[in-house]
Amino acid sequence: MAEFAGVAERGSDVVAGADRRAEVVGRLRDAGCVFAEDEARVLLAAAGTPAELEAIVARRVAGEPLEYIVGWAEFCGLRIAVTPGVFVPRRRTEALVREAVRLLAPVANAAPIAVDLCCGSGAIAVAILARVPSAEVCAADVDPAAVECARVNVEPAGGRVFEGDLFDALPAELRGRVSVVVANAPYVPTDAIRLMPPEARDHEHRIALDGGPDGTDVHRRIAEGAPAWLAPGGQLLIETGRAQAPTTAGHVAAAGFAVTIVEDDEYDATVVIGRAPDFAHLSPRTRLRAP
Repeated sequence: MAEFAGVAERGSDVVAGADRRAEVVGRLRDAGCVFAEDEARVLLAAAGTPAELEAIVARRVAGEPLEYIVGWAEFCGLRIAVTPGVFVPRRRTEALVREAVRLLAPVANAAPIAVDLCCGSGAIAVAILARVPSAEVCAADVDPAAVECARVNVEPAGGRVFEGDLFDALPAELRGRVSVVVANAPYVPTDAIRLMPPEARDHEHRIALDGGPDGTDVHRRIAEGAPAWLAPGGQLLIETGRAQAPTTAGHVAAAGFAVTIVEDDEYDATVVIGRAPDFAHLSPRTRLRAP
């Protein structure tokens, strides 16, 4: 996939000959892999012997996601561990990270708190930690497999990972203190899952894909829950589809946020950003109830 385009060639000389490379590229092309050259480079680097190469190429040709075969995905220039069933980070989500880092930068000296909801592998949390080292970053997911995978990535980088349904997973100490909530929540409409590429549809856990009838059910729940957790003036960022952006933005606005929609043509990405009102003049009890 395109995420691997910059991976250096580190494969064994036993399997990295030009003839072998051309053979692998041809088999991947025949199987419908759009980025056959890039994928061949990654597979050659992962294999230590011709037998190992044959085994992993056969898995890829059969439709298994490349990231599950090699055990990692490249995201924001970082190598993120990915295990079977866990949502594979997409390059478009790098736009979400960029916006989060931009909003965290002005408060970087104050140890901002960032939360990565529906974290999957924890890729967003790790990328934020790499760019804003002063931040306290927490990640959460309802899928136990995702939580286990995220802990492998996030905890060594200095973040924390929690298991549970959206904000219910977070420690109470964070209420009213979070600077930025970032969410790449599932946003594929239920009926559209059958139209997804087989490597996603047949291999990633459905809970990481299914966004309900219009794809924004989880977005609505996040928007409704976020005000109690954000600090005054805090920001909510949700990745969404371009066609769904008005609906997602409507959910965010209904929860009391001032809304901006950011479109990134380079990444083919859309991010809805909501800024919470400044409730600093209210008591803490009132602030937690504010819309």
